[in-house]
Amino acid sequence: MGHLLVVESWVGAMSALLPRAVREGGHRFTFLTRDLHHYLRTTPAGTTHPLLAAENVLTTETNDVPALLAHVSRLHETFRFDGVLTSCDYYLGTVARVAAHLRLPGAAPEAVERAYRKDLARAALRRAAVPGPEFAVAQGWAETVTAAEEIGYPLVVKPVDLCAGMHVRRVDDTAGLRAAFDALADFPVNARRQPRVPLILLEELLTGPEVSVETVTSAGVTTVVGVTGKRLAGAPWFVESGHLFPADLPPEVGRAAADTAVAALAAVGLDHGVAHTELRLTPAGPRVVEINPRPAGNQITELIRRVTGIDIPMAYAQLALGEQPDLTPTDTGVRSAAIAFLLPPRAGTVAEITGVDRVTADPRVVDHSHKPAGHRTDDASSNNSYLGHVTTVDTSGPGALDVAEDLVAGLDVRYADELTGVPA
Repeated sequence: MGHLLVVESWVGAMSALLPRAVREGGHRFTFLTRDLHHYLRTTPAGTTHPLLAAENVLTTETNDVPALLAHVSRLHETFRFDGVLTSCDYYLGTVARVAAHLRLPGAAPEAVERAYRKDLARAALRRAAVPGPEFAVAQGWAETVTAAEEIGYPLVVKPVDLCAGMHVRRVDDTAGLRAAFDALADFPVNARRQPRVPLILLEELLTGPEVSVETVTSAGVTTVVGVTGKRLAGAPWFVESGHLFPADLPPEVGRAAADTAVAALAAVGLDHGVAHTELRLTPAGPRVVEINPRPAGNQITELIRRVTGIDIPMAYAQLALGEQPDLTPTDTGVRSAAIAFLLPPRAGTVAEITGVDRVTADPRVVDHSHKPAGHRTDDASSNNSYLGHVTTVDTSGPGALDVAEDLVAGLDVRYADELTGVPA
């Protein structure tokens, strides 16, 4: 039995999937966080958050890396950790440094940081001639507008160190660029109170379907678990509205996407761990959108498990412990699995979501959720905006996403101001 140190986590699906995988793998874990309330406030009354059901729950300042290394060294003397990991992007570099400091399995910290920092990844990919968009990194308004004019409109503006699609938007002119620039300037720290890197990434707008390639890398050898199809919505934002596994692609297109993702991981030097690499299938071939050196979110790993039996969160934990995961697919009887998300039509306070009965009655539905009355939502501008989801399976072919999207289209969001006539 291995003992894992889990340093922070997202509070979404992976916050339950990772503890489940650790336990089902026969291991135990200690959870370390700077703010217990970040997890407590997302837990329904009368229940225990899966992370807080750890063997030990400890608090310390996880944003001060030098102090954290010293603190974890002292903990290690008592608890004897066998591995360390996180599911939260904002702590991937921190955990890589903790693993290196304790001489536990993991990728080089520099490689992890190169992978998740969008500007560093872009530079590494260009050096290795891995195909991607034209891009520039700018600081300050003068540099930003000059870079935009050199790339040409339309383009995509991104922060270099945020996730879930936050503040990623299409920009068509200088006025739109100024709005994007000002929005980032007004967001100086991330959700975990870490100061942001004051750089802006500007990219050529890529066209074509988006996919992600899910991989597991051990001792420098990368195994492609599969390719996931993705749907986007919410222009000018790039909100993920649905996923299909496996992606419904011609075999040669899937192979090209997989090969490009593997080349991208090599370019950033990521030789150990799980990755979720997003690409656009442009008319000129696959182009890398970004690299995420951790398991896919949005329950993509559950879609993969339903189709192949491969448990990527478990593989992630096993790699952190220095174990070799078994990535042999099994015939589950499911030919495709999909998830579709309910996006808010607008900002406001949700009064009710109707149409749920049709979801619960459909035998192809294996999971679903929706926000309760009283939930306050903003516009659909990032993957943090979802009001619910429907997960479906197809035992005969690639039709799972069509079913899920049809069921989500039948859900109707009603707002408090529509019922009372008073603005919510």
